[in-house]
Amino acid sequence: MLIPAGNLRGELKMGEFRDQVALITGASGLLASGVVPVFRAGGASLVLTCGDERLYERFPDLASDQAHLCYPATDLSDAETVDGLVAAAVERFARIDVLVNIVGGWDAGQAVHETSVSTWQTMFQMNATIAFLMSRAVIPTMLEQSSGKIINIGARPGLRASGQDAAYAASKAALLRLTESMSEEYKRRGIRVNAVLPSAVVTEEQFAEDPHSGVTPAQLGKVIAFLASDAGSIINGVAIPAYGTKF
Repeated sequence: MLIPAGNLRGELKMGEFRDQVALITGASGLLASGVVPVFRAGGASLVLTCGDERLYERFPDLASDQAHLCYPATDLSDAETVDGLVAAAVERFARIDVLVNIVGGWDAGQAVHETSVSTWQTMFQMNATIAFLMSRAVIPTMLEQSSGKIINIGARPGLRASGQDAAYAASKAALLRLTESMSEEYKRRGIRVNAVLPSAVVTEEQFAEDPHSGVTPAQLGKVIAFLASDAGSIINGVAIPAYGTKF
C-alpha cells in the first residue's frame, strides 16, 4: 500500500528513542549519513554495520563510544554473519527496537536478454536477501519484547519498472512484497514493518544546486525516524514515496 509522504504529520519528541536500540545496516553509505544522526539525536544506542573505513570517517567518535556498537560485518548476505551481528547486539544491549535495512545496490542499463545471471543474482542478494536475513534474525528478539520496528529502503522501480532495469526493479519489488508479508505476519505481535521509496539520494551540495535532482539523506532520515517513532505507531505495511520533486 502506498501513502503520500505529504500525509506525514508530527515532530519527533525530545529523547524519542532513549533506551532504544537501533540497528542500521550500510552505515558507511550516503543515506546513512542522514539516518544515523537522527536516531543518535533521539537518544538511541546504535548498532552499525561497517564493512569499510568510511564509517569511521563519517562518524569518527562512534567507534570508541561504548553506548554504540560498530560491527565489522562485510557480507550481510551470509546468514551466519548476520546471526553473529544480531547476537552481538543482543549480548551488548539485551534488545533491538529498530532495524533499518539500508544495504542495497543498483545495476541497470541492459535489456533482459543482455542481463547476466550474475547481475540478476547480485541484485536480489543485495536488495532482497539481505533484508530478509536481517529481519529474520532480529524478529525473535522483537517478539520477546512484543515490540519492534523494521524499515526497508525500497525504490520507485519496485512499483513500476521503466525498462532496462529488470533485475533491479524485480529485486525491489521482492523487497516490497517481503515488507507487506512481514507487516501482516507480525502486526498483532507488536512489530511494525514499513518501507520508504526514495528517488535519487543526493548530497546537500547537489540538492542546493538543483532541488529537483532528488532527496537528501537528512530529508529521508526524518521520514525513517518518523516511521520508527510513537508518532508513526499506527502506520504498518506501507511504502512511502519520498521522491521530492524529481518525478
